[in-house]
Amino acid sequence: MDIRQMKYFIAIAEEGQITAAANRLRMAQPPLSQQLKAMETELGLLLAERKGKSLELTDAGRKLYQHALKITDAMEEAVLEVKETGSGKKGKLSIGVNTLSNYDLPRLLKTFQKRYPGVSYKIQQNESTQLCKLLKERVIDLAIVRLPLELDEFDAISLKPEPFYFVTADSSLIMSSSVAFEELTDIPLIIPSTEGLGLYNKISFAFTSRGLSPDIMCECSDISILFDLVSSKFGSTIVPETAVRLNSLKDLHVYLVEDTEELGESGVIFIKNHYLPKTAQNFLELVQEG
Repeated sequence: MDIRQMKYFIAIAEEGQITAAANRLRMAQPPLSQQLKAMETELGLLLAERKGKSLELTDAGRKLYQHALKITDAMEEAVLEVKETGSGKKGKLSIGVNTLSNYDLPRLLKTFQKRYPGVSYKIQQNESTQLCKLLKERVIDLAIVRLPLELDEFDAISLKPEPFYFVTADSSLIMSSSVAFEELTDIPLIIPSTEGLGLYNKISFAFTSRGLSPDIMCECSDISILFDLVSSKFGSTIVPETAVRLNSLKDLHVYLVEDTEELGESGVIFIKNHYLPKTAQNFLELVQEG
């Protein structure tokens, strides 16, 4: 028996007549009678007995009716769920995030959750190069990374750049509300990345492009350890606004670093010319709304 026959039998059971059931199903009476007979032949059981002009279900017919209701309801629910998944109303959004991802992600996800409450989430944190690998392996759908990045195999949507801040525990270094790179050249710095990676290169270039030589005395890619080191006066640091917003910097002095917009560029990347789940497509639409 197939789902079509289940629907036929439900109509027969509920209408109690072949004629009425055929009218409900908008089909001719003879084919419906044939379908009932075919089901009885397949099962080797009588499903309905004629009582005058009406049909009365047998015990086997009543049991089949109960199962038919469950099966058709489950099928309709499955079709609806698949359609909702195809529209992005359900499903999973898989996002990779860089160690210091754009601080706007929580706001974006909160807005997305309100629009698509049926969606679940998988968020993985890693370095940009590893996130690119996960994208290629289809482990994640999207990744938020620091730019620029080698993007030959990826498309990217830029996010709003964020400024960088100078953070120190040394009270002798108290300055005005903002500070220029020229004022930071002789200060021992802990860089929130390791040599050869995005933030390290960006911060180093910010100095060298101005003809300056930074005093980089430590590299630390773990942001919580980095701030512990700063708190102990082991050194000072330059970090993106994300790090300032997402961490408690009690007893630390925080100053805006001037002209750092070019350092704070990040973007959402995804594989070129590959199918994206509708949940990911909907998230990209939200990102482009700004």
